[in-house]
Amino acid sequence: MMDTLQRFIFENAAVRGELVEISDTWKQIQARKDYPAPVKSLLGELLAAAALLTANLKFNGMMILQMHGDGPVKLLVIECDSGLRMRATAKLAPDAVVPDGAGLRELVNAHGQGRFVITLDPADKLPGQQPYQGIVPLDGESVAVMIENYMQRSEQLDTKLWLAADENVARGLLLQKLPRDGGTGAQAADDLDAWNHTVILASTLRNEELLATDINTLLRRLFWEETIRVFEPAHPSFHCSCSREKVGHMLIMLGKPEIDSALSDLGKLAINCDFCGQHYEFDKVDCAQLFATSNATDAMQPAGSSRH
Repeated sequence: MMDTLQRFIFENAAVRGELVEISDTWKQIQARKDYPAPVKSLLGELLAAAALLTANLKFNGMMILQMHGDGPVKLLVIECDSGLRMRATAKLAPDAVVPDGAGLRELVNAHGQGRFVITLDPADKLPGQQPYQGIVPLDGESVAVMIENYMQRSEQLDTKLWLAADENVARGLLLQKLPRDGGTGAQAADDLDAWNHTVILASTLRNEELLATDINTLLRRLFWEETIRVFEPAHPSFHCSCSREKVGHMLIMLGKPEIDSALSDLGKLAINCDFCGQHYEFDKVDCAQLFATSNATDAMQPAGSSRH
C-alpha cells in the first residue's frame, strides 16, 4: 500500500486532523543501517511527526527536525519538503549501549542537555534571507509530548499527537484546535468543549492499535459518531538530495589545506551519504579540479558581489 497522509476536518467543531502511514519510505530509510529497536522507534515516530507538521503548513520549502542528544543517540535528523519527500538518519555515540525499551530521555536526554531544533528553509528565499530556526530543550517523555509542548510555546496552538513506529511502519495522528477570530465567550466555551471531546475520543487510541491498524480504519473507528470532511490524500515518499556536486562543494568549504592534508594521508577521499548510503570518491585530480573551478568562479565575480 502506498504511503499516505490523510487530512480531515470536523464539520461541527473547530478542529482539524491528520493521519499518516509511512511504510515504504520507512523501509528505505532503514535499508542501509541496522538501528537498535528503541532507536528505530524514536526515529520512526519523528518521521511520522515531520510528515504531519509539514502537511499542516502552507509553506514551499524544507522542514528539518533535529534532536541533538547527550545519551547513546547523538543526533536524529528528519528532512521533509512541501511535497512530503523525506529522508532521515540517526547517529549513535561510539560504542553506544542502547538498553531494550529505552525511551526518549534515556536515548537523547540522559543528562538534561538534549536539544530539539525545527528549521524551516524556504525554497524561494530572498537574497540574504536565512532559514527560520527554533531551538528548545527536550521537554517531555516522548516525541509526541515534546512536539506538543513546542507547538504550544512557539505557535500558541493547542496540538495533540499520537505516534508509533516499529521496523515495518510509522503511523501518527495529529489533532489541532483551530483559532477563531471574533467569537463570543459562549462560542469560545463551545469550541473548548468540542476540542476536549475530540481529544478524549482520540485518547482511546493505544500504541499497539496504532501500529496494527491502517489509517482509514482508525479514522472510522475513532470518530464514527462525528461528521468529518476528508481531503485528497497526499503520499510521502523517500528522496535523498545528495549529489556529487554537493559533496564537492562541502570539500571546497573545508578548504584546500585540509583537503590536501587528507589526500596526503589517505590517497583519496571516500564519502558516504548518511541518508541514502550513496558512495562518492574524490582523488587528487578530482580535488584539484574542484578548487581550480572554484577559484575561476571567484575570479569571475564582479567586485563587491557575493555568492549565495
